[in-house]
Amino acid sequence: MQCGCKAEEDLQRMLDERERLNSELEESKRKIDSWNRDLNKREVMKEIKDLKDVLVHAIEDLDDVELLNQSLIVKERQSNNDLQEARKELIQGFNHVLNGRTNIGIKRMGELDLKVFVNVCKTKFSLEEAHTMGFELCSLWQENLENSSWHPFNVILTDDKYEEIINEDDDKLRELREEWGDEIYMAVITALKELHEYNPSGRSTVSELWNFKEMRKATLKEAITYTVEQIKQLKPVSSV
Repeated sequence: MQCGCKAEEDLQRMLDERERLNSELEESKRKIDSWNRDLNKREVMKEIKDLKDVLVHAIEDLDDVELLNQSLIVKERQSNNDLQEARKELIQGFNHVLNGRTNIGIKRMGELDLKVFVNVCKTKFSLEEAHTMGFELCSLWQENLENSSWHPFNVILTDDKYEEIINEDDDKLRELREEWGDEIYMAVITALKELHEYNPSGRSTVSELWNFKEMRKATLKEAITYTVEQIKQLKPVSSV
């Protein structure tokens, strides 16, 4: 009987001990889970802080870049304004100094070449009449070109951009070509394009520095270099 009671007591102690160990194990698991959560939380918070720091620095860098960009834009505009002013001064100076055709000079953009009209008229009229008719025809078409109510252009879409091109089916242009031929027609078209580029709203001629040798707009450097070369060629006046 005593043996049976002792065995039961031992079994009970073992069960109690097992329950105690299970409880301790569960408690340990809870602590470990809690530590893991805290650890993960700290790591996440650290990552968030690091990301915030990176973001703050990125914003600061972006602000610096934006300020630099704005500064460069202002400087570029100022430089462009200075260059435009220098170009205007050179144009005024060339208008007063240069005589006749030179390599670098002034071209009136949108102005018709009278000689083209006279030469064509020479094939149709006497020499005296050719000059008169050429002058009248050139003057008439210069007036047409500078008439802002006449708009011989079509609007087309190219590369997601709208642009205006000359309408070759315009009644005036078509009649001009049929009556006077391609040479005068192309002279008018060229002048029309120049006016549309340089003064589309006012449609009046505009002075431009021009490289007559290469038939293009002259650079500021070319104009200055040419001016310096012309000055060097001037002979000093000897004093009496």
